[in-house]
Amino acid sequence: MKTEILLKIQLISIFTFLGFGSCTPKNEKEYNVILIVADDMNDYGFFNSNPIVKAPNIENFRKTAISFPYTYCAAPSCSPSRTAFLSGMSPHKSGKYYNGSKEWDKIYMQQQETMPEWFKRIGYHSYGKGKLFHSQISKDRVAQNFDGGTGKAGFGPFPDSLHQLSFEGMEDLKSLPDSMYNSSQSRFKGIQAFPDEDFPDVKNANEIIELLKTGGQKPFFLMYGLWRPHSPYTCPQRFYDMYDLDEIQIPAGYLENDMEDLPPMAKEFIKTKSKDFNSITITEQQWKAYLRGYYACYTFADYNIGRVLDALDKSEYAENTIVVITSDNGFHMGEKNRFDKNSLWELSAITPMAIRIPGSKFGGKICTKPVNLQDLYPTFVDYCGKGTSPIKPIDGHSIRPLLENPDAAWEHNSMTYFGKGWISIRSEQFRYLQYPDGTEELYNHKTDHWELYNMADNPKYRGVISKFRKQLPTTMAESIPGKWTKLIKQVEQKVMK
Repeated sequence: MKTEILLKIQLISIFTFLGFGSCTPKNEKEYNVILIVADDMNDYGFFNSNPIVKAPNIENFRKTAISFPYTYCAAPSCSPSRTAFLSGMSPHKSGKYYNGSKEWDKIYMQQQETMPEWFKRIGYHSYGKGKLFHSQISKDRVAQNFDGGTGKAGFGPFPDSLHQLSFEGMEDLKSLPDSMYNSSQSRFKGIQAFPDEDFPDVKNANEIIELLKTGGQKPFFLMYGLWRPHSPYTCPQRFYDMYDLDEIQIPAGYLENDMEDLPPMAKEFIKTKSKDFNSITITEQQWKAYLRGYYACYTFADYNIGRVLDALDKSEYAENTIVVITSDNGFHMGEKNRFDKNSLWELSAITPMAIRIPGSKFGGKICTKPVNLQDLYPTFVDYCGKGTSPIKPIDGHSIRPLLENPDAAWEHNSMTYFGKGWISIRSEQFRYLQYPDGTEELYNHKTDHWELYNMADNPKYRGVISKFRKQLPTTMAESIPGKWTKLIKQVEQKVMK
C-alpha cells in the first residue's frame, strides 16, 4: 500500500510538471490523441479471421470506432515499420528495411521531424510508454520526442530452459543450411505462465491509467506500445486457460503444397525460416501448443488495451480524444511455411486498425479501402495541426476523408517494402509482389483470402499486373545494413547467379 501511494505521488508530480494539471483554458477544438500499438498482432482476433482467438476489448472498441481491416505496414518488422510511421519517411527512401540497422544517426533521419516531436512543437505534451521506436535513439532524441520517462521495457519475462524451444535431437533439421537461418530468432520462443506484475505491458498500463486520473486541460499525444503478442509466448496462466488445446485447429491459411506456384526467389526466401517451421510442426500437437501460446498472448494484449480504454472512458478526456488501435506488423503462424513476420505476404504485412473520432456518426462502420500505417502521421496533422505542417515533407495520405465517410473514393494503394527491389502493393482486391529478378506474384483477395493461389501467370490478370507495375517506385534506397541484409543477398545471389 505504501509503495502504491508513493508511486501515485511520483506520477502526479511528473504529470503536473508535464502540464496535465495546468490552468490553460480548454480549447474544445483541440483533440487529445492516444495511439496504441501492439507488437506482432495479426488480424486473427482483431477481425475474426481466426474465430477462436479472443479479443473482447478490441471488439467492443470497434463498435464505437471506424475499422480498417486492410491496413498495412510500410515494412514488415518492428523497427522499420515504426521508423516509417513515426518519422514520416518511407523505407524505399530511407533504406530502413530491416531490424538491427542504425538509421537514426543518418543526417537525413536527424533532420526528419518525428510524429511526437511535431506534436510537441505545436503545443502538445508528448507522452510514451512501452515499446515505441524499437530502434536505438540517443537520450537527447528521446527527450525531443517525449516528456518524462518512456516506461518499463523488455520482451520478457523469458521462459526457463524447460520451456524454451530447442532443435537438439531433431536429426531431420541438421541438413538445413545454417547460413540460411538466423538462430537467434528462436532462442527465446517458449510457452510459460507468469504473474501479471512481471510484464512491462501491465506496468505501463498502470502508469497510463494513473495519468488519465490526474485531470488537466493541456492537449496531449500519448503512445502506448505493447510488447505482446510478440514472443516469447509468456503471459498469466488465466489467458492460457481460455484456450482448450483440443479445440485449436491448424490455421485455415496453411496449405501443404503452397510453395509450388511461387517463383524461385520466393521459394528460396521461405527456406530462411525452414528450421523454425520444421521444429514447431514436428507434431500437430506441438504446433497447436505453439498456437495456444500466441492466442493467449494475443488475449493478454487485448486485456491491457481494455484497461487503458476503460480508464480513458472514465476520465475527463473521453469526449475529446482520438484513439487509434493497431499493430506494428502482422505474423504468420504456419501459413506460407513460416512462423515469422519479415515477408511481403498478407499475414506479415497486415496491421489491423480501428480509429475512434470524438462525435463521429460512423462508429461501428468498416472501411474496406487499403491504407497504411504511414497514413497516420498526415491524418494527425490534418486533425490536430491547425495548419502547422512537419518541418520536412512526410509520406502517406491523410485518411480523414475515409474517417468522415468510410465509403468515400480512395485512389491510394498500400505499399510494403522488404529490401531494395522487394515490394508488395495491396489494393482493395489484389496483392501484387515483385522481386529483384522481376518475378511476380498476384493474389485475388475476393476469392483467396489466405493467398494460396498465385495468379501472376494467368492471362486473365495481365491488365491488373500492368497497372501494378506502373505504381512501382522508379528508385529505391540501398539497404542500411541490418539483420536480414546478408540473408537477402544470399537468396538473391543463389537465384540470380
